[in-house]
Amino acid sequence: MPYIVKYSLKRIGLLLATTFIILTVTFFLVKMLPGAAMTGNETAQFAYCQEQVKLGYFLRETSEQANLGDVKLIFNSPDGKVYYFYEKPIVLQYGAWLKGIFTEWNWGLSSAYRPSASAMNIILERLAPSNKINIVALIVSVPLGFIFGIWAALKKNTVTDSVISTLVMVMISVPSFVVISLLMLVFCFKLGWFPSTWPSANASLGDKFLGYFIPVLALSVGTIASFTRYTRAELCEVMSSDFLLLARTKGLSKNQCIVRHALRNSLVPIIPMIIGQFVGILSGSMVLEQLYGIPGIGSLFVKCINLKDYNVLLVDMAVYTVIGLFANLLVDLSYGIVDPRIRMGAKAA
Repeated sequence: MPYIVKYSLKRIGLLLATTFIILTVTFFLVKMLPGAAMTGNETAQFAYCQEQVKLGYFLRETSEQANLGDVKLIFNSPDGKVYYFYEKPIVLQYGAWLKGIFTEWNWGLSSAYRPSASAMNIILERLAPSNKINIVALIVSVPLGFIFGIWAALKKNTVTDSVISTLVMVMISVPSFVVISLLMLVFCFKLGWFPSTWPSANASLGDKFLGYFIPVLALSVGTIASFTRYTRAELCEVMSSDFLLLARTKGLSKNQCIVRHALRNSLVPIIPMIIGQFVGILSGSMVLEQLYGIPGIGSLFVKCINLKDYNVLLVDMAVYTVIGLFANLLVDLSYGIVDPRIRMGAKAA
């Protein structure tokens, strides 16, 4: 079996183990938080508790039990019976949670955001807007970051380089939520060029297109600055190396040296950054989604914290965890793709 396959399988195994540990710790920490009162009318609350009993989180009794803790709901049924619902201990809930995931892919039900709805279905519905914005922002920011970085490196120690480097420092220093606030103030409220909130599903195609401008630009500013800085630094280092000087002495022109050797070698540490930046943009969009009213998983995370809807919160955190860990795996494997001299997992000679 090739070393890269062994290495990949080993890393995937460690990734799954790490995911399991993180989600286990997160489950216990979240479940120890004070819970919120159930929402909806009494019938809806009863239906929710019945589902929790089926999933293994609640106990249902026909009389009050002092040894089972606090009563979650007391329901008087039309047939004259009284039902008392109690929450099981956290350890038993954890066992039911794992059983539901591995046997039915059931991550629990929403208790407040959308009572009795599947937590996983809620996340899947909200995942698409987040992904669209993040992917568009990455498509916009990566080429611009490369262009400005290469331009600054080729114009090293000139006025152009100084201007680009100064703008990069400013763009990196300003948080994304400050950027989107300024953009909304200028382009939405003062000029009125773009909508001040995320367009609804019934909006026209033109309004939906304009709705991408503010969040994409706010997400791209920091990413463009990061790629510009790293590209300039790596390209300047490669251009001053001995092997490039040797290429020039052999008759290659400056442009040939830059295209054939300098750019390719400088991209080795930069290309994997694209994957890492995607995760950075995804986590950074949590605040932006809340400010711009984007129905993504970032704003959902904030809402579930406020509503104390812990089942949906757990799935949301699981999505962030898996994306982050898989991004790290792809970053490691991408080194061997970008530079064939790197053999991940190979034994030293």
